[in-house]
Amino acid sequence: MKITKKEVLHVAHLARLTLSDEELEKMTGQLDNILSYFDKLKKLDTADIPATSHVFSVSNAFREDEVHESLPREEALRNCARQDGETFQVPRII
Repeated sequence: MKITKKEVLHVAHLARLTLSDEELEKMTGQLDNILSYFDKLKKLDTADIPATSHVFSVSNAFREDEVHESLPREEALRNCARQDGETFQVPRII
């Protein structure tokens, strides 16, 4: 095992967790499996692989803002149940 029960108890104490004996056994085994998987990943040769921050290369996801003609106020308020001539009026929630 790469991790001991004592280390798991220490981490549980830091996280303010109380583990039963059964949970301690289970957690020790699960954490050991995770750490051994990391050991497998360390063996991979990643020297020629560039570092990435995203799965897809996105250079610039933004576009320039463009002004477009909007709907006239009267037409926007035409089908509104309640309005004061300039804004929509909705029921108070709070």
